[in-house]
Amino acid sequence: MRTEVKERAWEQIATAGASALSLNAIAKQMGMSGPALYRYYANRDELITELIRDAYRDLADTLRSSADEQDAGPADLAFALRDWALADPQRYFLLYGTPVPGYHAPDDTTAIAAEIMEILLDTGAGLAGDDGAGSAFARHLASHRGWTRDHPAPPAVLHWALKFWTRLHGALSLELAGQFTGMGFDPALLFRAELEDLLTL
Repeated sequence: MRTEVKERAWEQIATAGASALSLNAIAKQMGMSGPALYRYYANRDELITELIRDAYRDLADTLRSSADEQDAGPADLAFALRDWALADPQRYFLLYGTPVPGYHAPDDTTAIAAEIMEILLDTGAGLAGDDGAGSAFARHLASHRGWTRDHPAPPAVLHWALKFWTRLHGALSLELAGQFTGMGFDPALLFRAELEDLLTL
């Protein structure tokens, strides 16, 4: 029953966005009363939390599987991320799009998100070079690394990982939101060009 509720929820999100998610509407689609459905999910936020957990877990597993391939590197993670996002844009936007008004994710979802960053730091740890090692931001990161869960990567790698994550998400978010429509270029090639620029520290 919980699985079917989540499937209906994703259909609603695809149609009207996460902010419009309604347990009563899902109950009606399933031929149930609202109170009957509340036996499975206490409220909308509990359902959203489970959807977010599922999405983060699936992305973490996807990236971990990519990272575990022989000779895998940051490019493999980047393409795995893009494939995952393109396969289900609404799932991607639930994690990385506009926050749902009034919703606050519990701490355990942040832990899974941190696991994703750990995978990236592990993969980028072997990169050579020291670009950014002396920058003001890298020096800042040396004493502001709580988001790394005590990962031993040096500040230059932390800086690189954040550039990698933010720039690729920027390109992906614009592509999935249709912001490149009518501009006449291939978003896949833009993504690849951004990636090539990021593959050195």
